Amino acid sequence: MAIEQAAWGSLGFLNFTRAHFEFYQDLLDEHADCQLCLVDEATGYPVAVGNCVPLACDFNNLPPEGWDWIVESAAQGAGKPRNALGALAISVPGIHRSKGLARRMIEEFQSLAARKGLDGVIAPVRPSSKHLHPFIPIDDYIGWKNESGRLFDPWLRSHASAGGKIIKPAPRSMVVEEPVAFWEMWSGRTFEESGEYALPGALMPVSIDLERGCGRYVEPNVWFAYQN
Repeated sequence: MAIEQAAWGSLGFLNFTRAHFEFYQDLLDEHADCQLCLVDEATGYPVAVGNCVPLACDFNNLPPEGWDWIVESAAQGAGKPRNALGALAISVPGIHRSKGLARRMIEEFQSLAARKGLDGVIAPVRPSSKHLHPFIPIDDYIGWKNESGRLFDPWLRSHASAGGKIIKPAPRSMVVEEPVAFWEMWSGRTFEESGEYALPGALMPVSIDLERGCGRYVEPNVWFAYQN
């Protein structure tokens, strides 16, 4: 938990999707064998955590929902045949980034799926630099290339380099709808009129509706698949 807080603290509003609130912790407890922790042998301290759950899916026909769909499908699929691992998070605190640890966790997900006799891993990947371009549609963003002709986004590029295949965008991967006061707390500002507002760390703007007294944030991710 401490590693997740260190890695995701500024994005804590993502913990307020309905799927997260209703199912997430119980899922992790139920599938404890799918929760991975990477420990530094020299210090004995954990330096990365990976969370995934088994579920049934069609690798080539994934839905526009992403993270929330994995959680709901895994929670509601008890007793059904499962053919894949759904990756939910890779958490690496800032001090340990740029050491290849996230890439190592991707590989461990693949190894775990193989050991369980599953067909592979699906991952709703959160583009790491998209927050710098919150008003760019995800369909346009994933087409951007760097000077070398590779994917512009570093985290998407890492998944592609690790053997992942982009399936499609997941435009409604995580949905958070909360009162305006909630969004004012997370943004550190007040909203005096309805509209679209960029938030620190958010991949898309939050839509504030003062008449309804609520704000709705719909986060896009990118579906990757790793098939054995």
